Amino acid sequence: MKRDYYEVLGVDRGAGDAEIKKAFRRLARELHPDVNTHDPEAEEKFKEAAEAYEVLSDADRRGTYDAFGHEGLRSGGWAPHSDAFGSFEDVLSAFFGRGDPMFSELFGFGPAGPASGGDVGAQVEVSLEEVLTGASREVSFEAVSTCERCRGNGAEPGTPIRACETCGGSGELREVARVAFGQVMRTGACPTCRGQGRVPETPCPECGGEGRTARARTWEVEVPPGIESGQRIRISGAGHAGETGGRSGDLYVQVVVADDERFERHGQDLVTIVELPATRAMLGTSVTVPTLDGEREIEIPAGAQPGEQVVVRGLGLPSLRGAARGDQHVVLDVYVPGELSKDQRELAQRLDEALGSASSRGDGRSRFRRRARARRGR
Repeated sequence: MKRDYYEVLGVDRGAGDAEIKKAFRRLARELHPDVNTHDPEAEEKFKEAAEAYEVLSDADRRGTYDAFGHEGLRSGGWAPHSDAFGSFEDVLSAFFGRGDPMFSELFGFGPAGPASGGDVGAQVEVSLEEVLTGASREVSFEAVSTCERCRGNGAEPGTPIRACETCGGSGELREVARVAFGQVMRTGACPTCRGQGRVPETPCPECGGEGRTARARTWEVEVPPGIESGQRIRISGAGHAGETGGRSGDLYVQVVVADDERFERHGQDLVTIVELPATRAMLGTSVTVPTLDGEREIEIPAGAQPGEQVVVRGLGLPSLRGAARGDQHVVLDVYVPGELSKDQRELAQRLDEALGSASSRGDGRSRFRRRARARRGR
């Protein structure tokens, strides 16, 4: 069964023409196939909305529908034009006209003008030290550039440029097309002059009259401190050159931060793992650890446990916003020797006897006990 037309557009039965048109504009924008690619039923939903609008925007048909419903429309010989839709562009053009802001928004039509250039991508790699201080990198890439010989106008220097005979210098060609709702005027860029309205009498031999050539380019890129792997730097206007008078595209440089076996990065913080013999963990000691500022000696307290951390403040990385540096976390990997000599075993036995009950944990500090308590508390 067909849904109620007012329900389809989401308006009340007493809605005025402006409200009905506004409701259909909203649905058309939502259901446009380029926007709603995830919904395979978008086109059918659009046809349903268009049919509802076709009826409710016509005073006579709306009156018939209000009085007799869908059956009244069929009895009067009316049939929807949904099956005759040539394209969404034609339908919206028939409803609103090409000058309508919504039409321009959906289909990219606007005042005629030169096409902008496309964007270009590149990639650079930096070290953690360079994340700390920032770095400069020179990137190389292929890009379309304005022809140096003709300076972008496509003509051999010193030769005239004449109006395009195909479009009469307007840069546009128009044609009338018939659609379900009548006739629409289609406007497109002239294929001869590509919308420029002018053509060179003698094309530039360097670019073949295109005004642009592809060539290798280099660009100096400033990588800011604190950047993270995968983030991109946008350089406006460094991409492909646009047509004569059109803006150039942008250069997007993706930054890759190289792995460093000395550190693990967690945002602004760095993590370093230090191996520590069990005896030194028992007695306390000092160890030398790598930092981005050079080697640093830190104190390990007596009785340090496996997995415990010593936090060194301010030796991490800055943020892109310029905030203070993060911290460096030194994680203790306390290990027990797997093989002992006879003398070492005797010493270990004497130590075990001397420690007695002190060799067992009863203070609840073990990581296993803490985890067990945490699980019970859930």
